[in-house]
Amino acid sequence: MTPFARKKQQLYLVLSGIFIVNALLAEIIGVKIFSVEKTFGLSGDLTAGVLIWPVVFITTDIINEYFGKEGVLRISYLTVGLIAYAFVVIYGSTKLVPADFWLDINKTDAQGRPFNIEFAYQSIFRQGLGIIIGSITAFLIGQVLDASVFQFLRRRTSNRFIWLRATGSTLISQLVDSFVVLFVAFYLFGNWSFDQVLHVAGFNYGYKFAVAILLTPVLYLAHYLIDRYLGQEDSVELQQEATADVSV
Repeated sequence: MTPFARKKQQLYLVLSGIFIVNALLAEIIGVKIFSVEKTFGLSGDLTAGVLIWPVVFITTDIINEYFGKEGVLRISYLTVGLIAYAFVVIYGSTKLVPADFWLDINKTDAQGRPFNIEFAYQSIFRQGLGIIIGSITAFLIGQVLDASVFQFLRRRTSNRFIWLRATGSTLISQLVDSFVVLFVAFYLFGNWSFDQVLHVAGFNYGYKFAVAILLTPVLYLAHYLIDRYLGQEDSVELQQEATADVSV
């Protein structure tokens, strides 16, 4: 294996690892809706998972930059499979009969109030089963849209304006993702009203919109570090392959 091929493989492996772990974590913690006002002093409500989604879509753009649409879709399909596997395992764990001593030592909370830990466990993780359907649907639509818009803008700008193709593709894909995931998870499979879906989805998207713009310098920093790691000549070659959608 040539030094270039080895660096290329290692780069894709690292970026894929960052992508997968953050996507999986976002899906798992996404069952919690928290008050932004009570937490940060700003009005609105967000899903906990949305806090780390910026890492996912920044990584998506970096992968797209160096490995093209094929590279993004390959890792996206793998991630969907891993998320589905994780939730199958989690669902299986909810079917296990709890040990008596575990229920007994956790029968009260820190204030001494009655507490049913098995009920809490079931409530949290079984709620995630409804979310997973919406999440996978929205994730796939969002990733395909992001990868396609990114490459469209890249061709239209002759490989210039990194900020435009990265931010533009993110803003379009996350507009769809933000509404689809909540509509499917909490309206079709949950007990939310449509107004609640619109309210939370709108605020989620506003957060993603703001963060996508704020993280633009991070994208340029990542581009700079990767170019130094690969070397300018190899970096240009890899980006040319990405534009032509050459496989990893």
